[in-house]
Amino acid sequence: MKEVILVTGASSGFGLLSAKALAKAGHTVYASMRDTTGRNAPQVASVAAWATKHGVDLRTVELDVSNEASVTAGVEKVIADNGRLDIIVHNAGHMAFGAAEAFTPEQYAQLYDINVLSTQRVNRAALPQLRKQGHGLLVWVSSSSTRGGTPPFLAPYFAAKAAMDSLAVSYASEVARWGIETSIVVPGAFTKGTNHFAHAGAPEDTATQAEYDEGPYAGVADQALAGLAALEPEDADAGAVAVAITDIVNVPRGKRPYRVYVDPSQDGAEEVFRVGDRMRREMFHAIGLKDLLSPRIRD
Repeated sequence: MKEVILVTGASSGFGLLSAKALAKAGHTVYASMRDTTGRNAPQVASVAAWATKHGVDLRTVELDVSNEASVTAGVEKVIADNGRLDIIVHNAGHMAFGAAEAFTPEQYAQLYDINVLSTQRVNRAALPQLRKQGHGLLVWVSSSSTRGGTPPFLAPYFAAKAAMDSLAVSYASEVARWGIETSIVVPGAFTKGTNHFAHAGAPEDTATQAEYDEGPYAGVADQALAGLAALEPEDADAGAVAVAITDIVNVPRGKRPYRVYVDPSQDGAEEVFRVGDRMRREMFHAIGLKDLLSPRIRD
């Protein structure tokens, strides 16, 4: 079935890879990004050229996930073009690297805004349409860092991703009776194939960061990054996340998986998530709401 799909944060990385893979699979895909007439204008042109070359329906749309008006306008554009919107891929996010103490509270708030509040803005703009349709799919790009190994100096990102994953879990049961499915994709720490680490933010409190760089934690940052890279198999491909998302979308409605893991480094997240997800299922059975564990699919 051909779906109309909106992918957030699709100017590069997992988002762009996923948008291209979904378009190749025959869907109508909107690669959303901000500043389409400015900084990202070359990327808009590149996406258009790629779509023409491959004969696929891949479009771009202006959508700044940190701006409610922009989100609303972007979602309305997709619906106006197609008369419907079937799938949201919550991919937009940003990473920061440095000592937890050296980030200002405002920086934590900014990371939380991009990684968590952005999904709430998009949901509030898109869910009325999905609920009216009686079907839809929310794909959340989580992270193994929320439950797996947690190396140092990634606190703001880990905290934000954990919050986003928790939000996805809560949403899953609250939209199920509307016929809306939830799939949570859990990528591992891909150090190659994306700009995730290369574009990571840094602490604004440089004096405090210097104390960590020069004191008893001297060398730990480099060791952590090198260690993560060493854990990643040589054949690890960030494109595997795009493949996983495409495979989820291509599953018939009502049968899509709740959680999918793409973690070549095997940092333990899958093992921990399985326990948490099992306890969730048991709780819903215990309180008489087991029907909320799967979407109510209309004929």
